[in-house]
Amino acid sequence: MQEQLEQLAAVRKAVLDEVGRIVVGQEEAVESLFVALMAQGHALLEGVPGTAKTLMVRALSAVLGLDFGRIQFTPDLMPSDIVGTHIFDMQSGTFRLTKGPIFTELLLADEINRAPAKAQSALLEAMQERQVSIDGQRHALGEFFTVFATQNPVEHEGTYPLPEAQLDRFLLKVEIDYPSVEEEDAILTRVQADASTSELTHTQLRPIVSKPQIKAARTLAAQVVVDDKVRGYIRDLMRATRATPMVLLGAGPRAGVHLLVASRWAALLDGRAFVTPDDVQRMLHPVICHRLILAPEVELDGLSAGEVVDRVSAGVDVPR
Repeated sequence: MQEQLEQLAAVRKAVLDEVGRIVVGQEEAVESLFVALMAQGHALLEGVPGTAKTLMVRALSAVLGLDFGRIQFTPDLMPSDIVGTHIFDMQSGTFRLTKGPIFTELLLADEINRAPAKAQSALLEAMQERQVSIDGQRHALGEFFTVFATQNPVEHEGTYPLPEAQLDRFLLKVEIDYPSVEEEDAILTRVQADASTSELTHTQLRPIVSKPQIKAARTLAAQVVVDDKVRGYIRDLMRATRATPMVLLGAGPRAGVHLLVASRWAALLDGRAFVTPDDVQRMLHPVICHRLILAPEVELDGLSAGEVVDRVSAGVDVPR
């Protein structure tokens, strides 16, 4: 098993290096997306425009050799625009299914909070069960189906906040920040020879991971050991978010499951067959923060969900 662990750690580094040929910086964000996909979860990317969210997802799909699909969410988007519909064929005199863009492996739901709840709800069945229902018929989406959704945190006009039930279905929320001075210099240096504003494309990337390798890694993840004390630590963290007066709605049981799964993959991609409290703490913010509803007085004090999680977790004993 140790040989497999070393190979997977090498694959992780190769994926980050290859994506880094197109996306400058953002290594932590790319690794979080990689964790979400390998764990058969979904991820929500939040960041201001122009921080390479879309490019990051396209690059990752190319490196992993997965089919890529993109839906631009708008206020007039209908569920049939996402899942597809039956269209009457005049020549054959029958209805035929025209599949929507959701029938892919890696789906980018761009600016997901710009569509109303009716359109957003079309993703719920797909995210939870990896299938869609069209006119009463169910259609499977495949074991590699993953949703990466983006949203802009600063624009509120013409947006529809995601309901808690949908937020809870995202394994991780990845916050994309501005690049550092050095990273921004590197971005400008890369494009200075090009007179246009077009981005570098993901077609310059080569596949690093095959689908059989992803399947083998998922099988290996089931063998990662989670000690009883570490599992108890995850349980205590979840219950602490429900007990604090700083939070109106704490993390539910699904959040604990997602934290355990994400911690397992954090350990696995680090080349270990066991989970440590450090793995749990590393994945705590991405897994938990987007699920909490803070008390009004906490929001008035200007505290973020991350700061609340830090305060709550500080009161939970860490296993030795």
